[in-house]
Amino acid sequence: MLVVRPAVSGDLDAICELAKLAGAGFTSLAVGREALAVRLAKSVKSFGGADEISPDHVYLLMLHDTDKKEIVGMSAVKAQIGVRDPFFNFRILNVAQKSAVTGSRFDMQVLVLVNEYAGATEVGSLFVKDGYRGKGAGRLISQARYMLMASERSRFGNTVISELRGNVSDTGNSPFWDGLGRKFFRMDFNEADKISAEKDNQFILDLMPSHPIYVDLLAEDARAVIGQTHKDGVGAKRYLESEGFRYSGVIDIFDAGPSFSAPLSDLRTVRNSRLFNFKVAVSTDDATITVLISNDKLQDFRCTITKIYFDGSVIEIDAAVVKALNLSKNDKPRVWIKR
Repeated sequence: MLVVRPAVSGDLDAICELAKLAGAGFTSLAVGREALAVRLAKSVKSFGGADEISPDHVYLLMLHDTDKKEIVGMSAVKAQIGVRDPFFNFRILNVAQKSAVTGSRFDMQVLVLVNEYAGATEVGSLFVKDGYRGKGAGRLISQARYMLMASERSRFGNTVISELRGNVSDTGNSPFWDGLGRKFFRMDFNEADKISAEKDNQFILDLMPSHPIYVDLLAEDARAVIGQTHKDGVGAKRYLESEGFRYSGVIDIFDAGPSFSAPLSDLRTVRNSRLFNFKVAVSTDDATITVLISNDKLQDFRCTITKIYFDGSVIEIDAAVVKALNLSKNDKPRVWIKR
């Protein structure tokens, strides 16, 4: 059984292993063990903290294979971005060029540095080990974040965003960075990515030009990857789109990966999940209804995918699932029915 739960202090080694496997360009995990330990400690504190939105709150979720007793994936939620430290992106705008003298008119794209997601909640750090991809594990660890948000909505912003990794090679080469960022920062992609992940983003404001940048002035290989997703992020992109996220012309300033956004209330899992009374089933071997189910408790959050019986306002759950979710007799689990 695969179960999602909050990260605990003893997960540091597993998180470091996942960060290593994620590879170059995975900004949120492109940090050392010390920085990951700080982030883990912040997450533990966030789950036990006040039930209000705060830029200090980060929620790390771990995907646990209970049979193998192994952490096989993770994801994260940052409750509020761009408030204490700027959260920079490039907004792609179309500028009309017209000349009465030559009788010509055409549109050109420009990149403008923005911090327009200030106050939004960010979901990210979605990573699953190779052997578990394509088997529902990615969808579970991805959707579990929205079940978490639904359990205590006051902790999260009205807008939710997600940045997808752009085109970066295994060695850390980024065509977009080489065509733009390197000219202003005088450092390679990995170094800039590491500074962005470990420190505040003031260095971006210090070094990145504040004036619009004409896309047509960039090299062809840099232009070609704007808004494109890394090959390993195609699955994550599908999850986001099925959830209701949309790309709206905002890209990462380092690798030009697309940013997706959606109102929290419009997210499919948040909108369509419901609370039910439950009872323990004698057996669910013949059950045909597949659901995403959580215990709807933020501090002791648990979430998994299983099959149930459904009878009006009561669902019947296998005893092993009841135990895995830490459900008590009077609890009401949150259920999203897969359609």
